[in-house]
Amino acid sequence: MSLQPNESNSSIIKINAKYISYAHTICASSAFLAALIVGVWLHYYKIVENGYYGYPDEWFPSVSATIGDRYPERSIFQILIALTSGPRFLLLLISYIRLYDSRRPNFGVFGVVCGIIRTVTCGGWVYITSTDDHDAHDVFMISYIVLTIPWEYYVISSTPSRTNLKKFRLYTSLTFFTTLIPLIYFFIQHKVHRVAGAYSIYAYFEWALIILDVLFDSWTALDFKDLTISLSSTKPLQFSIDQTEAPIISKEEINLKPKSKDDVPFLELLINSINSFIFWSVITSLLLTIWFFPLWNMGISGFELTILSFLLSFILIIPPIKQILNSFPQISRLITVILGVGAYKIEDPDSRLISVAIASSFASISLANEVYHYGQSNSNIRSKYYYTTFSIGLILSSLVKFANQTNNPIWPIMNESNGGWNKTGLVIGILAALLTPRVKPTSISINVEQKPAKTSLFFTGLGLGGLIFSLHAMLTDSSTIIIWNWEGYPIQGPIPVPHGAITLIFMIIGSYLGLSQSISTKLLSGLGIISSIILYLGTEWIGYIGGLGYILFLMISIPIILGNASKFQPGVIFTLGFLVHIILMLAHVWIVAYAFVPGGWILRERTDIILGSSTGLIVLGLLTTNISSFKKGINNALYKVKRILIILSILSVLIAYLRFPKQDPKPYHPNSKLITAGIWTIHFGLDNDMWASEGRMSSLIQDLELDVVGLLESDTQRIIMGNRDLTQKLGEDLNMYYDFGPGPNKHTWGCALLSKFPILNSTHHLLPSPVGELAPAIHATLDVYGEKVDVVVFHSGQEEDEEDRYLQSLGIRDIMGSSDRPLILLSYLVTTPKEGNYNLYVSKESGMYDIDSSDWDRWCEYILYKDLKRTGYARISRGTITDTELQVGKFQLLNKGDDVNYLNERINEVEVDEDLRFPNIFYGDGVRDHRFHVFDEPRYFQ
Repeated sequence: MSLQPNESNSSIIKINAKYISYAHTICASSAFLAALIVGVWLHYYKIVENGYYGYPDEWFPSVSATIGDRYPERSIFQILIALTSGPRFLLLLISYIRLYDSRRPNFGVFGVVCGIIRTVTCGGWVYITSTDDHDAHDVFMISYIVLTIPWEYYVISSTPSRTNLKKFRLYTSLTFFTTLIPLIYFFIQHKVHRVAGAYSIYAYFEWALIILDVLFDSWTALDFKDLTISLSSTKPLQFSIDQTEAPIISKEEINLKPKSKDDVPFLELLINSINSFIFWSVITSLLLTIWFFPLWNMGISGFELTILSFLLSFILIIPPIKQILNSFPQISRLITVILGVGAYKIEDPDSRLISVAIASSFASISLANEVYHYGQSNSNIRSKYYYTTFSIGLILSSLVKFANQTNNPIWPIMNESNGGWNKTGLVIGILAALLTPRVKPTSISINVEQKPAKTSLFFTGLGLGGLIFSLHAMLTDSSTIIIWNWEGYPIQGPIPVPHGAITLIFMIIGSYLGLSQSISTKLLSGLGIISSIILYLGTEWIGYIGGLGYILFLMISIPIILGNASKFQPGVIFTLGFLVHIILMLAHVWIVAYAFVPGGWILRERTDIILGSSTGLIVLGLLTTNISSFKKGINNALYKVKRILIILSILSVLIAYLRFPKQDPKPYHPNSKLITAGIWTIHFGLDNDMWASEGRMSSLIQDLELDVVGLLESDTQRIIMGNRDLTQKLGEDLNMYYDFGPGPNKHTWGCALLSKFPILNSTHHLLPSPVGELAPAIHATLDVYGEKVDVVVFHSGQEEDEEDRYLQSLGIRDIMGSSDRPLILLSYLVTTPKEGNYNLYVSKESGMYDIDSSDWDRWCEYILYKDLKRTGYARISRGTITDTELQVGKFQLLNKGDDVNYLNERINEVEVDEDLRFPNIFYGDGVRDHRFHVFDEPRYFQ
C-alpha cells in the first residue's frame, strides 16, 4: 500500500523514509547512552547502590537508577527521549503502510494500535520514575514489555518471507525474550536471596534489553529504503509516501490461497475453548469433593464410588442417544455447567458431591460425543481446531488457577466469601453451552465406524486413558511439576512464582506444536520416555527441564490421541479410556494413602510405577497410530489459534509479574525481638462444610501476629486434593517466606513452614516409617533479628504403628540434638505428656524443653524449645476450619549472659509488657469462632 503524490504539484520537502528510522535510532540510543555516561561520571557510587549493597559489591547501575534517580542525567534522558516521539509515531505510520496486507486489514490495525499504546506506556515509565511512584512505574514498564509481544509478532509475521529482514527481526526478537529468563533469575537472586553482585549482573541483561529493543525498530531502515516521503505545495498541503523502488518481495511470491470453505469461525473456536475449560474445572473438582469424605472418615467412606461417574460415556453405544446428543450437544454441556459450576449453591456436602458427580458424567459424555463427531465430519480442519480447543481449555484452567493462587474460582469448594467467581463462571459457561455448535455428519452414516490403518481400539483406549490421567495429574496446575522438584532453601531451582509462567508457556508451545504436527510419533515417544525419567530422577532445575520436556510430550500428544479415538465408537473407546483414567487415579491415591486402603502395600511409594505406566500407555497409543491423514490441511488451522495462544502467553507473564512479592516480609514486633510461633494441622485446606479455608486461615494467622507457623497435612499437590498449593496463597496474603516441605513425589501428607524471617537454609526429612505412613519434617535455619535460629516442623506417624513412631522420635531427637543454635519444634507427636516417646523429644540428648509441661490436655500438637526465653503460650480454638486447634508460643532471643528459665513459673498478664501479649480479641467469644480455650486465657512465663 502506498500514498501517491499529485505530480502536478511541486514538492516542498522530499526525504527517504529510512532517515526517519535513523532519527528514531539515534534519539533513543543517545538518550540512554547520555544518561549512563553522565550518571557514571557524576554519581557512580550512588546509582550502583541498591537496598542491600553498594560498591564494590555492586558495580553496574540498573536502567531505572541511571535514568530516574539523579539530576542532571534524568533531565538529559527525558529531553532526548522526548525528541524520539516524533520519529516514533512516523515510524508506526510508515510501518503500517509498508506492512499493510489487504487479506488481513484488521491485523494491520491491531498491530499499529498495539504499537501506539506501547509507545504511550514507554512515556509512562520514562516520566514516572520508580522514585516518583514505584507501582505506577512498574505497571507501565511491564505493560510496555507485554505489548512488545504483539507488536513484534505483528511486524515479523507481516514481513515478507524468504528475506533477510524477516530473519534479522525474528532473531532480534527471540534474543530479546530469551534475555528475560536470566534477567528474572538474577532479579530473584537479588530480591529474594540478597546475593551480592546479582543486581549488577541483572543490570547487564536489563541494558541488553534496551539495546535489543532499539535494534528491533532500527531494522526499519532496511524496510524503508525504497520509500520516499513528499510534502507538496497544494492547498491544503499534501503528505504522501511514494514507493520508488521494487518491493522486497513480489506479490507473485506470496501464497494467496482463497479462504477455505472448511475454515472455522473464531466464535466457534472460542466457545469450544470455554466448554473445555468448564470440562477441566468440573472433572478436577470431582476428586477434590470426593476427598472430603475419606478425609473426615479416616478411611474408605463409600462416596468414592462416585468416581465411576466418568463411565457414563458408555450410553453413547445406544444409537438414538448418540443421535440426539449430536443434534443437541447443548444438552450435555448445559447439565455439566449447571450441576458442576452451579453446585456451589448446595450447602450440604453430600448433595454437592452428587451434583458434581452427575456433572462429571455429562462432561465425559460431551467430550466423547464431540470428539467422535468432529472426527467423523467432512472437515479435516474443523476437527483439528476442536482437538486444540481441548488443549486450550486445559491451559485456561491452569492459567486461572495461576491467577487465583492455585484455587479454581469456579470450583464447588469456592463461594463469594472465599474468593469464588462461581456466578461469573456459571453465566459464561451457560452462554458457551447454549452456543455449542452442532457438527454435521458426513454422507456416511454416523453409526459406521472407520478405523485408521495400523490401529486397534484397545491400544487407542489405553493411550487415551493414560493421556487424560497424565494431563489431570501433572498439568492442571502450573506449580505441580515445580513442586516435584522443590528441595528447599537456599533456592536452587524453579519456584511457583514466577516460573509457573514458564510451565504455562511450554503448555502453549506444546499445544501449537501439536496442531502443526511437526514431530513424528517415534520422536515424540522418545521425548516422553526420556523427559519422564529426568523428571522422576532429577531435582531442582534438572528435574524441571525434564518436566518441561514432559509437558511438550503431553500437549503434542493431545490431537494425535483424540484424532485417533474419533475413529471408533465413542461409547466404547471413551468408556475404556475413562476406565484406565480411574484405575490410574486410584493408584495415584494408593501410593500415599497405602496405610488406609486395602492392598495399599502393593503401591506404597511407587510414583515410578504410576508415572511409568501412564507414560507407557501414551507411547503405546502413539506408536500404534497412523497420523498421515491427520496432517492434511493443517496450515490453514494455525492462524486463528495463534491469536489465542499469544494472548494466553501474555497473560501468563503478566500474572507472574503481578504476583511476584514487592516487599520483604517483616516481623510483627521487632522492637521487642519477639518470635511468635504456631503449629496447626490444617486438614488440606477444606473446612468442616467442604469449603476452601485458606482465606480464614490467613485471617487467623494474621490476627495472632504469627512470625513463624508450621502447617501439617498441607500437601495438596495431588489429584485428590485438586492439585493446589496452600502455601502460595497463605505466603502471599500474609507476606511471608514459605517452604512447601517434601514434595508430592515424596509420598507424605505434607508439612510446610511460613516465616516472617528470611529462611537461610531448609532440609527436608522423611523419618523412618517401616510400616505406616511416612513422617515428613522440615529443619530450617532462620535469620531472626540478625541471629540464626532453627525451626523444626514435624508430623509423626499414626497411632497404630508404635514402632514407626518410636523410630521417628529417635530421628527427630537426633536432628534437634545436632543443632547448637536456639531451636523451636512445631510438631504433631501423637503422645501423652511426660509418657512414652515424649521423653525422647524432651530429653538431655535433644536439649529440648516443653513450652508448658503442666498442660496435660495434649495428644498431637506440641511446641518445644531450647536456648530461647519463653514468654507466652496459648491454645486457640479452630472454629469450623479444621478439627485441630492452633497452638502458639512466644519467645525472645537471649541477651549475652542471660540465664534460661525452663521452669513453669507463670506470671499474671499485667506483669507482661504490652508488646509481648497475645491479642485480646480472643478473650470471651473471640472472633469468627476463634478464642482462647482449654485455659480460656493465654499463659505467660517469667
